[in-house]
Amino acid sequence: MEGAKRGMTLTMTHVLVFGSPTISIFLKPPGVIPPGGSTTICCSCQCDNGNFVLYKNGYQLLTLELHDSRAEFSISNATQEDAGPYSCHYLDGGTVLSRSETLDVMVQEFHLPKPVLSVLPGQEVAAGAHVAFYCTIAHSSASCFLYLEGQNKAELFSKEQGDFNLSHVRKGNGGRYSCQCYTKGASFKWSAVSKTLDLVVKDYTWNNVVRLVLGVAVLVLLGMMVAEAAHRPGPR
Repeated sequence: MEGAKRGMTLTMTHVLVFGSPTISIFLKPPGVIPPGGSTTICCSCQCDNGNFVLYKNGYQLLTLELHDSRAEFSISNATQEDAGPYSCHYLDGGTVLSRSETLDVMVQEFHLPKPVLSVLPGQEVAAGAHVAFYCTIAHSSASCFLYLEGQNKAELFSKEQGDFNLSHVRKGNGGRYSCQCYTKGASFKWSAVSKTLDLVVKDYTWNNVVRLVLGVAVLVLLGMMVAEAAHRPGPR
């Protein structure tokens, strides 16, 4: 791991307070990584100051100060030693206020062809629309995961339909998506992660409200100008 303080010893008090900030942990980019590959473990929260401590298998690894409410721990030239369960602890004044969920980092060789991710009806949709993602791979028995950058949880594509559906999409469903496939046998075999796809969810209802308000304001202004001109005394 790079870009962090190594071997730092902290005296910590573990106090998990009700109402403490929620800690998110995720990989950027998401997915299983190959030997020699790289990724970044991101820890984030709605916090103004303090530190994040990264743990692996319950052992303290690294400490970083927050920057823009997050800390990033880089993995480069990955090996099997980098695989395993990670978590983040948020500290302020030496006190642990909150902990993240566990993030499992996997390092595996890629043996399957790279999949292609697509979305219907398109990459830009209106809020409330129905969206279907498709992960296409040249392997009939492969199963695939859908990743959204910034999320720890991966979604499994339907084996029967080969798609993943989102009904009544909202702003929170927008973001950078990718997919990755695998087969199960004597051992798991993985593909590389697909190219990313950005889904944009637009709230056209709000845009229409803004246009309506602006239109009304223009009409009111024109009416005031006409009324002022009608009451202005004419030339003598």
